[in-house]
Amino acid sequence: MKYILMICFWMSITLVGIQAQPRVEFNKKTHDFGAVLWKNPVTATFQIRNIGNKPLVISNVTTSCGCTDAQWTQSPIAPGAEGMITSTFDAMALGRFQKTIGVYCNADYRPIYLTLCGQVTTDPRKVLQLPYRIGDIKLDKDAIEFDDANKGDRPFVELLVANVSGQPYPPVLMHLPPYLSAEATPDTLAHEGYGKIKVTLDTEKLPKFGVTQAVVYLSRFLGDKVSDENAIPVSAVLLPDFSRLTSAQLQNPPVIHLSATHLDFGTLAVNEKKSQTIVISNTGKRDLEITDLQVLDGSLGVHLKKRVLKPGTSTKLKITAYGRQFEDRKRSPRILIITNDPNHPKQIVNVSVTSK
Repeated sequence: MKYILMICFWMSITLVGIQAQPRVEFNKKTHDFGAVLWKNPVTATFQIRNIGNKPLVISNVTTSCGCTDAQWTQSPIAPGAEGMITSTFDAMALGRFQKTIGVYCNADYRPIYLTLCGQVTTDPRKVLQLPYRIGDIKLDKDAIEFDDANKGDRPFVELLVANVSGQPYPPVLMHLPPYLSAEATPDTLAHEGYGKIKVTLDTEKLPKFGVTQAVVYLSRFLGDKVSDENAIPVSAVLLPDFSRLTSAQLQNPPVIHLSATHLDFGTLAVNEKKSQTIVISNTGKRDLEITDLQVLDGSLGVHLKKRVLKPGTSTKLKITAYGRQFEDRKRSPRILIITNDPNHPKQIVNVSVTSK
């Protein structure tokens, strides 16, 4: 009898070990860039979610050639949380391409493969198939985002623009805030011509740490005025400065933990609203301060009970989705959380909603 009980005991331990493991889920495994302009690098982002019950660790990400590089979430991804893998293709060789990215993690003993594909061309007519349109101007982006900037940095974002009007077009961004500058190349686009607007961020002129949001306007023709139709939202995330922390503070930091980083509200009618709650915990050894909480979309509302958490304590973040605002949204809504956790100063909660 004792022998049978011992066997059952060890079998149960084995089953628990088998069941307790990280599992991965990607939002996509292939990214098709379509037509890509020669010598214009393009970047794809893959979201990776841990749907298991142990932390997911990405140990390495490899690429199939030197024309492609990759960055990934370095810290362990908690159960239910998400990470990112971004890969940039240099577009230096003409013709069709298919590049492979190998993801090595503790969810599988084999690499998980992702794919980048598309066609590099010098023909502007193929690039005219850009996804966004303002008047007779097509763009490759409908928003300008500067993520994870540090004080003193001067990062830039390039907007690819194509002129599908019948007239020459000078690309101009209007109402730039003091911390942004823009330069168009070339300064005039012929019919079916293409070019770039390089938007540069001067972090020294940002008003505060955390997120700063603004709106700029793309001029569709000479003498154009600002309106909702030619608005382009801009967001810049300036990370807190941890350079003055002592070694003791760095060794005993606050540590933020979210019960979820993705919320699915399902289907929402125009006159309907739904709420969900995320628990924010401090698992570190110093007080956790939530210094900034921003909703990057007007379709959401948030309510946070506490902004300072003692070690071992938690608070609740209530998130409400409003169906009326989701009718006309252009981008997936997000919530940005900035804290004094030096290892994870920025946290993003992504929200999914389908309108009826």
